[in-house]
Amino acid sequence: MDMAHLFDSDGYMVRQKVMKILGEEFHIYSDESMNSMIGYSKMAALKLKEDIRLYSDESKSSELLIIKQKGILDFTGGFTIVDGQTGESLGTLRRKGMKSILRDSWVLIDDGGNVIGTLGEESGGLALIRRFIPYLTIIFPQQFHLRVNGAKGAVKYTQKMNPFVHKMSVTGVKSSGVDPRIAAAAAILLIAIEGRQTQGG
Repeated sequence: MDMAHLFDSDGYMVRQKVMKILGEEFHIYSDESMNSMIGYSKMAALKLKEDIRLYSDESKSSELLIIKQKGILDFTGGFTIVDGQTGESLGTLRRKGMKSILRDSWVLIDDGGNVIGTLGEESGGLALIRRFIPYLTIIFPQQFHLRVNGAKGAVKYTQKMNPFVHKMSVTGVKSSGVDPRIAAAAAILLIAIEGRQTQGG
C-alpha cells in the first residue's frame, strides 16, 4: 500500500465501531463503499493524556501522524500534531474554551502561538439543539469546516451516526489547499473527541 495515498485523497470516510471496550479504533476508507482502506488510527485506552496514532494500515508498520494531548485533563483540548515520518510539528488544534460549550469550535495554532486556522460547526442553531437532544445528529448530522490561513477553500466534515457505527465523511481536502496531514488529524480528533461527547461518553 502506498502510505501517502491518504494524503493524496480529496475525500475519504472515517469509520469507528462505537461498542468497543479497550481503546478505540478508526478505519479510513477511500469512499463510502469501504472497499479500500487507506488509513488506520488507534487511541490507547486508560490514558491520562490522549495519545492517538495514525497509520497507513492495521499492520501499523508506517506511522503517518502522532496526535498528543498537551496536558493531563486538558479540557481546552490542546492536541499537538506531528508528522510521524519526519517529526515535523504541524501545529496544535485547541478548543475555543467557552464557545465550545454552545458550539463546537477549535483553533489551529502554530508553534509560535499564532492562530493560523479554525475548525468549527457551521450551524449554531442546530449545535445548540443537539446539546439537549443528542440523537438529533441521526437526522441532522454535525457538519464542520476547517479553514487555514493561505488556503483557498475549506475541508468539510460530516458526522454520520447510529448506535453502533460512527462515520465521518471528509471532502474537499485537495481542492481546499489545506495541508492534508492537518485535515486528517482534524478528522480523527472530531470523530474521537466530539463524537465521544455526542454519544454521551
